[in-house]
Amino acid sequence: MIDKSEIKVHEKLYGLDHLRAFAIILVFFFHYYIVSDGEPEWLPDVASFGWTGVDLFFVLSGFLISSQLFLQIKKGQLISFKVFFIKRFFRIVPAYLATVGIYFCIPYFREKEALPSIWRFLTFTQNFDLNLKDYGTFSHCWSLCVEEHFYLFLPIILIFLQTSKLFSKSYWLLIGLFLFGFAIRFYSFNYLYLPKIGEENSWMYWYKFIYYPTYNRLDGLLVGVSIAGIYQFLPNLWTRLSKYGNQFLVLSLCILTGAYFLCEDLLTFKVSVFGFPLIALGFGFMVVGSISPTSFLYKMNSKITTFIANLSFSIYLTHKGIITTTHKLLKHFEIENNIMLLICLITCVLGAYILHLAIEKPFMKIRNKTIKEI
Repeated sequence: MIDKSEIKVHEKLYGLDHLRAFAIILVFFFHYYIVSDGEPEWLPDVASFGWTGVDLFFVLSGFLISSQLFLQIKKGQLISFKVFFIKRFFRIVPAYLATVGIYFCIPYFREKEALPSIWRFLTFTQNFDLNLKDYGTFSHCWSLCVEEHFYLFLPIILIFLQTSKLFSKSYWLLIGLFLFGFAIRFYSFNYLYLPKIGEENSWMYWYKFIYYPTYNRLDGLLVGVSIAGIYQFLPNLWTRLSKYGNQFLVLSLCILTGAYFLCEDLLTFKVSVFGFPLIALGFGFMVVGSISPTSFLYKMNSKITTFIANLSFSIYLTHKGIITTTHKLLKHFEIENNIMLLICLITCVLGAYILHLAIEKPFMKIRNKTIKEI
């Protein structure tokens, strides 16, 4: 008899759909109150912690991508960088480039005045040295840059560990990277941000030197990789842990509540060094709970959250531009703020659905055909 607590990575994990939907909702409301100048009045208090939705996406990506690669390693298969790259390219790049094209070709779509140079978007280096004040348009692309760097280096590192017979010691690399994160953020805060703190718009330097760079934001991805390692290679430990799915969800909420109060003032040493790993840990426990067969998230199959989850990437790409465009088009109608929020929510979903149908789905079909021919 198959132990149902040992879930195969390729099986549908509905709990992760719930979390993807939750993550994009957090991001949407956080960016909405920024674009709308704090309206409706109740929204800033509710959505101020919504920036952490990106950290949840990082944990999810770390878990899902490394799980796929770990499964190959567990089966004794050598990872194919070519196949991995094709999968990620067709999943990410077409919709991303379509959105970049809209931003550059239709200035009306932009939430701010100016864009960084196009080469920064094409090379996924926009998150380095980002001038948020002058070139803040499509700034949320920074997280895609972080994930692309992860997609580039993770398979290379795993292939090296495979071929050099060092994979069994790879947990030391995870530990080293976690410690590196603390060290580099300590350095970034004290030696890059603090010297700028007396200058005008000094807040911008905190984002430039601490919030956006890839090397400062690895915690969520590393937590996801760690969960995947336990999930794939330590079945006995995973079986014991997965018995406490709902308890992990409660623990997650407790940790995130603590992180909420810790991060009330972002531009501080404690947030810069310890805030990101604490948030990653909180969302890590949420992911553990969501993939545990004993949790309510694992058992609940919702067509609504699955629909939102499937559109989450397209929503993420386009939502700030669509919110801005919707506000511009309707500004003369004096629409009540809560109604405007609802309208923008609808237009963002519709816009993402169009991008999903026009770009994402066709290129996913091309991806599947290309992989079959390899």
